[in-house]
Amino acid sequence: MKKPLIIELDDAPSPAEAPPVLDAPPPEAPEGRAMQIAARLAARPRSRLGRFFWWAAGALLSFIASVAAWRFVEGLFAANPLLGWVAAVLFGLFLLAALLIAARELSAFARLARLDHVHREVLEAAQADDLARARKVVVHVAGLYAGRAEMAWSLDRLKAQAPDQLDTQTLLTLAETELMTPLDAAARLEVEAAVRTVATVTALVPLALADVAAALTANVRMIRRVAEVYGGRAGTLGSMRLARTVLTHLVATGAVAAGDDLVETVTGGHIFAKLSRRFGEGVVNGALTARVGIAAMEVCRPMPFRALPKPRVTRLTGRALAGVFDRKTPEEA
Repeated sequence: MKKPLIIELDDAPSPAEAPPVLDAPPPEAPEGRAMQIAARLAARPRSRLGRFFWWAAGALLSFIASVAAWRFVEGLFAANPLLGWVAAVLFGLFLLAALLIAARELSAFARLARLDHVHREVLEAAQADDLARARKVVVHVAGLYAGRAEMAWSLDRLKAQAPDQLDTQTLLTLAETELMTPLDAAARLEVEAAVRTVATVTALVPLALADVAAALTANVRMIRRVAEVYGGRAGTLGSMRLARTVLTHLVATGAVAAGDDLVETVTGGHIFAKLSRRFGEGVVNGALTARVGIAAMEVCRPMPFRALPKPRVTRLTGRALAGVFDRKTPEEA
C-alpha cells in the first residue's frame, strides 16, 4: 500500500498574508440609453448648408423626373396616341395626388399653428384677468372640437354653464375642466401605449440599435397621436416637426436623463435592475417615453395645466407596465 507524499516547507506563507478578495463591482445603473440616443438624434440641430443641399438636390431630381416623364408621354403620343393619352391621364392623377398630399400637410401645419395661437390667447386672458377676452378665448377653444361627436356632451355642459360665470379664472377653470378632462384621458392612453412598446422592445429584443429604432418610432407616433387628440391632426412633416420641437425642449432642459432613481420609483427597488440589465433599461426607457409624452401634452394642449393636475411620470409608467413586468410570483397571484 502506497503512503501519501508529504512535502514539508520551511517558509510556508501564513493565511493572514493572503491578499484580500475584492468584491465584484456593482452593476451600472440603467440610464435609458435607447431613449437618450433617440432624443438626441431627433433634436440634433440641422445645418443650413445641409438644408440647402437637400433642397437643391430635391429640386434637381424633381426637375429631371418631370422632364423625363414629359418626354416619355411625348414619345408615347408619337408612337401610339391611345397609349399617350393613358400615360397623360396617369401622370395627371399622380400630380393631383401630390397636390392633395401637399394640401393636407399645409392644413396640418395650420391646425398646429392654431393650437399654438389659442394656447397663447388663454395665457394672455388669464394674465390680463379680462372676462370679455376670456369669453372669446373659451369660444375659440370650444370651436376646436365643435365637429367631434365624443365632445358633444362636454361642449353642451360648457355652453350651459359658461354664461353664469362672472370671473375670469372661474370661467377658464370651467372650460379646462369640461373640455380637457376627456382629452387628457385619451392622451394618457396614447402615452401609456408608447411606454409599453418601448419598454417591452428594450427588455425582450437584444438586437443592437433595435431599441433605439423602436424608441424613436414609438415616440414620433405617440406625439402625432397626442396632437390628434387635442385637435392637431399633424401630417407626416408636421409630426416630424412637432416631435423635433418636443425633444429639443427636453434635451435643452436636461429632462432626457435618467438613473437608478427612476427604476426605484417605478419598481419599488433597484434590485430588479441588478438582476436583469435589460429589464432595468426597459423600465427607464419607458419612463423617459412618459416624460416625452407629458411634454407633448403640454405643447399640444390648447390650455395650460392650471385647474387639472399635470400627469406624473411614475403614475403613467406604473399604469403602462402593470401586467407587462409583473413583480408578483405565481403563488402571490
